[in-house]
Amino acid sequence: MYTLLLVDDEPNVLESMRRVLDWDSYGFKRIETAASCEQARASAVQCRPDLALVDVRIGDEYGYDLVRQIRELGLSTTCVMMSGYGEFRYACEAMRSGAFDYLLKPVRAEKLAACVEKIISERLGGEVHRQDARQQDIVLQRPYEDFAPLVGKVLTLVRAEYAQNITLKSIADRFRMNPTYLGQLFIRETGLKFSEYLMLYRLHMARERILFTDDKIASIAAEVGYSNLNYFYTHFHNYYNITPSEMRENR
Repeated sequence: MYTLLLVDDEPNVLESMRRVLDWDSYGFKRIETAASCEQARASAVQCRPDLALVDVRIGDEYGYDLVRQIRELGLSTTCVMMSGYGEFRYACEAMRSGAFDYLLKPVRAEKLAACVEKIISERLGGEVHRQDARQQDIVLQRPYEDFAPLVGKVLTLVRAEYAQNITLKSIADRFRMNPTYLGQLFIRETGLKFSEYLMLYRLHMARERILFTDDKIASIAAEVGYSNLNYFYTHFHNYYNITPSEMRENR
C-alpha cells in the first residue's frame, strides 16, 4: 500500500488531483493533502508518503524548497513538481532540489499516469496496474461510456461538484432542460433518483476518507457535502450498517 501527499494552496486543485487518476488502482490507499509548506512538512514526517505532488508556489513559499527540506529530513519520498509556469528556470530549480519530474498545470491524466507508473516501477519496486480504460462509476459499477451522453454529463458534474449544493433542478437549468424530464431519464438509465445517487456518491467518498485519512468525521461530512452532521450519521449508518467511527476503528 502506498501513501500519496498532495500539496497546493488551492482547494479546487487539491480536489482535482484526488480525482485525476484512479489512485487506488495504482496501490495508493492513503491520500493526504496540505495547503501550506508547514502542513506539508508535518504531514510528510507523520505519514512518510511514497509520492508527493507539490505545486511550485505555495502561498509565499516555493515548492522546490519544500522538496529540498523533505530530502534533508531523510525521507524517501519521491517528489514531483507541478506548475502553471512554463519558464525553464522553474524546471531547473525543481530538478536541482531533487524532484523526480516536473509537470505543467493543468496536469493531464495521461502525463501524470506515465510519471506515476515510472515511479512505481523504478523507485518503489512495485508492479504497475494500469487503469481500466473503461472507467467505472463508483456507485453504479458501470463504465461511464455505457450511459446516454446526457446522463454521462450529469454523472461527470456530480464527480466534480458533489461537495457543493447541487440539485437536479440546478443541473437541468444549466442544460436548459425540464428537470422532470431529466429526472425520468436519469432514473431510466441508472435505476436511482438523482437525489439517491448524489447521497450514495457522497457516502462512498466519505468512506474512502474515513478509511484512508485521519481527518475528523465532522470535517469529512462537511467536505463531501453534508451541512448537517446528524443527517450524515443517519445516512451513513443506514447504508453501511455501521457508524463512521466504528468503521474507522475497524479499518
